[in-house]
Amino acid sequence: MRKYVPKDNVQKKSYYTDRFHVVPRVPREKVEDEHFVSVVEALAGDVKESYIEIGQLVLHINPEDNFKVLKILKEECGYTQCSEQSAVDYLAKDNEFELFWQLLNITEAKRVRVVCRLANASAIESVEPLFKSANFAEREIFDMFGIKVNNHPFLKRILMPDDWEGNPLLKTYPLQGDEFASWYEVDKIFGKEYRDIIGPENRDPAKIDVEDTKRFSRVGYEVEFGADYSTEEKDIEYSETLLVNYNKKSSKQLDERR
Repeated sequence: MRKYVPKDNVQKKSYYTDRFHVVPRVPREKVEDEHFVSVVEALAGDVKESYIEIGQLVLHINPEDNFKVLKILKEECGYTQCSEQSAVDYLAKDNEFELFWQLLNITEAKRVRVVCRLANASAIESVEPLFKSANFAEREIFDMFGIKVNNHPFLKRILMPDDWEGNPLLKTYPLQGDEFASWYEVDKIFGKEYRDIIGPENRDPAKIDVEDTKRFSRVGYEVEFGADYSTEEKDIEYSETLLVNYNKKSSKQLDERR
């Protein structure tokens, strides 16, 4: 089976034109808070850039310093909780990923966001020894983006099957899956010899099929699985307690509300 190859570079397409509203960038403020100033000073030369954004401190660092910086933030600055860790795909623009860690100081009620840029095909050091919550987060980064994490205790896919091809959160990954995705379950459950009989998996969320497994697509009434059914249209039976027929000029529920 051929692997999916992007037909074009979706990231270089314009996201908007002058006809549409452009959301302004969140303002950045100088670091003046006493606590945040002490945090920046504790990290000394490990911080490339620092500023305040929506009341939290944002620190830009080099990717090779991630473990060192997070260790100082936890042990010296009181940021004992890592509430979020993920990545953003900027491969088309810079051939880099942006990784971030969201940290919380429960005692001071302060938040710090640590950000770094990681070159494509490079690895990042695991922070699982510092924060146990990073275990699943780093596996998700590996699964969804293909970013390798050095010294992780059990680095394998966490959402997709082990033999899945591709990384679904890359911007070049098709929204409805590629050729591999359309045949995965058929090949896995029945075998490739059943492709012509079953057909590829339909991943269109808007499609309604009258041959749905449980006949759920037959709005208004159900047909027992495997039983004969008629393709003739029937009037929808509206429940007096759950469904309201808004086509009628009046109904029990509407009258009660009035």
